[in-house]
Amino acid sequence: MQGPPMARAPSSVISFLRQHRRLQNPIPFDQVRNLVGGGDEMKQGGGDKMKQEEEQRLDDKQQPYTEMARRVCQTIRTRPRWEHTLLSDFPSFNFLDPNCVYEIIKCQNNAFLSFRFFQWLCSQHGFSPDSRSCNALFDALLEAKASNALKSLLHSTHFSPKPASLESFIRCLCEDGFIHDALDVFSQLKQLGFSPSVAVWNSALMGSLRVGSTDLVWELYSDMMESGVVGDVDTTGYLIRDFCMDDKHTEAYELLCQVLEAGHAPDNVAFNTLISGFCKKKYYCKVSELLHLMIAKNCTPDIFTYQEIIHGLCKNGMQAEGFRVFNDLKDRGYALDRVMYTTMIDGLCKMGRLGEARKLWFEMIWKGFTPNEYTYNTFIHGYFNNSKLEEAQKLFRDMCDRGYRETTMSYNTMIAGLCLHGRTQEACDMFEEMPKKGIARDVITYNTLIQGLCREGKIVEATKFFHELQALGLQPSPSSYTPLIQALCAMGHAQEAIALWNDMQSKGVKPLVRTRDYIITGLCKQGNFTEGME
Repeated sequence: MQGPPMARAPSSVISFLRQHRRLQNPIPFDQVRNLVGGGDEMKQGGGDKMKQEEEQRLDDKQQPYTEMARRVCQTIRTRPRWEHTLLSDFPSFNFLDPNCVYEIIKCQNNAFLSFRFFQWLCSQHGFSPDSRSCNALFDALLEAKASNALKSLLHSTHFSPKPASLESFIRCLCEDGFIHDALDVFSQLKQLGFSPSVAVWNSALMGSLRVGSTDLVWELYSDMMESGVVGDVDTTGYLIRDFCMDDKHTEAYELLCQVLEAGHAPDNVAFNTLISGFCKKKYYCKVSELLHLMIAKNCTPDIFTYQEIIHGLCKNGMQAEGFRVFNDLKDRGYALDRVMYTTMIDGLCKMGRLGEARKLWFEMIWKGFTPNEYTYNTFIHGYFNNSKLEEAQKLFRDMCDRGYRETTMSYNTMIAGLCLHGRTQEACDMFEEMPKKGIARDVITYNTLIQGLCREGKIVEATKFFHELQALGLQPSPSSYTPLIQALCAMGHAQEAIALWNDMQSKGVKPLVRTRDYIITGLCKQGNFTEGME
């Protein structure tokens, strides 16, 4: 897809805002879910009556155990090392009786204590888990969303939960990022001849997106189609987001249009993801089209939609247009949040409009949004970039005085600002403070100092930090090598620069284009034109 001319980009978004001055309340979209597989529903009539009678008989049988089970549960809840005394505390209670086990699990209102009790039972000679107790424990752990405990239970007992419980297990695994474990449960349901609902398939699609497995999304979708389950509007929303993650915005847009033509509309997340992608590519006319489509389909653009637009404009050097959209949203009555204010403060600082940035800072506080660490660091960075060193240092102290914990990010911001203005000794002092305050140094910390020292020609000190970075097991990046190579070449040490270049290559670090330029220039200055040509 070809992007529209840049000259038209800002006006298309602004014109949309002008055309929709009145706020519209979002209208919930009736999502049609095509659930497949009637075999998982209970038969009505005589079957239900027989089941109820059987459950009543079991409940009657359990009555004698109830009071004793409550006492056992009380002991488990209140005594730290109950495993050592439980048998002697209740000598007449048969812990190997499946009815006793079931009643304790049922009475214990803590799934993790029930699981601990069950593990203790498994260590007792002669204990054999029964399916009823296992299912009760499994359902309790499901309600607690304890994925690891559920996996451990299945591994240790090898019992088969009910299909409905396995469906819930899939959703639990997907929420916790165990997508490959969820796939194994899908296979288990398939062997049982049970077809999961579209909601369960969707949870797996969502889980795959969360862990960044875009290929797995299409594998799951293919399996879903083969099983006879028809996707719903949520399914298409996940597919659109998957296309965007793979930078296939054209395909995502085409799929969205097909869904809209069919009379459906995905949620705002799918729209926002696509809008974010078009903003990155500077296709602002497409952004405007999407905004109009959202309104037409009763999917009113929300604050997150405009966050993506303003962020995209500011990131692409169009801070003035982002500020126009920001102010227009305020005029329309949108409740702008701290993220929106921080993004705009950053944009104004990059334009050098510190007065307006400071005005937004106080406006944000007046509206009840306390600046967070990211907001502070954004403004501190802006002050440094506009040669306001004293203001930056004052704001850093203010951040610390207000109880914000000093972090790697805040120190990196200060070190970078000091190095930018040749205050490398102060930067090194802050660097030395970090471990004393329990603040971790990362590769960005080292790279910043290396760059600042190289800029001042302090190659020995910069090299010391470079070797320290490697000794700590941190992975050097192109920004670790490039300043050193540039400084060495400028000082006539091209061979040492080449040695660094070779080390860079051996570690699989991809060099920047300008890194080669520095070496070629350095060799040519030494008269090694042949080697430079190579």
